[in-house]
Amino acid sequence: MHEPDIVLQPRKRVRYLKLIALFKMAKGVLLFLLGFSLLFLNSRTRWLDQISDWADEELLLAHSKAVTFLLNKLQAALAEGHLRVTGFLALFYCGVLFTEGIGVYLQQRWAEFLMIIATGALIPLEVRHLWHRPSLAALLILLANCFIVWFLYRVLKREKPKPPVSRPAELAETR
Repeated sequence: MHEPDIVLQPRKRVRYLKLIALFKMAKGVLLFLLGFSLLFLNSRTRWLDQISDWADEELLLAHSKAVTFLLNKLQAALAEGHLRVTGFLALFYCGVLFTEGIGVYLQQRWAEFLMIIATGALIPLEVRHLWHRPSLAALLILLANCFIVWFLYRVLKREKPKPPVSRPAELAETR
C-alpha cells in the first residue's frame, strides 16, 4: 500500500476525522470565549478604567509608556465599537467551526465539504500573516490547516457518495 493511503485506512481515517473535528470544536470554544468576552467587555468600559487604575497603582506602570499606550488604544477601540463587531464575527465563525466539527465527528460528507471550503479559504490569509509576522504558532496552524484540507480532500476523493437505494416492492405499492 502507498504511504499516503495508510492514513486513509478505515480505522485510522475515522480516528483522524475525530481528531480534526475535536480540533475545530476546540477552536470554536476559544472563539466563543473571545466573542462573548468582547461583547461583554464592550459594554463595560468602566471595567477597563478600573483595570487601568489597578495597573497604574499596583504594578507601578505609570512610567511604562508601552502599557499606557496599549491601554489607551484598547479604551479607544471600546469607545468606537470596533470590538463589538469583532465579537459578533468571532461568534459567527464559532458557529461555523462547531457546525464543521460536529458534522465531521459524525462523518457527514457535507461537513467535510464545508470544512475543506472554510479551511481552504483561510490558508491565503494564514500565509500572509506568516509572511508579515513569522512565528512558530502561525506556522503550526498553517501546517495543521493544510493537512486538514489535504486529508479531507483525499477522504472525499476516495469515498464516492452512495447512490440512494430504491426498493422495487415499495415503489410498486405506492402506485
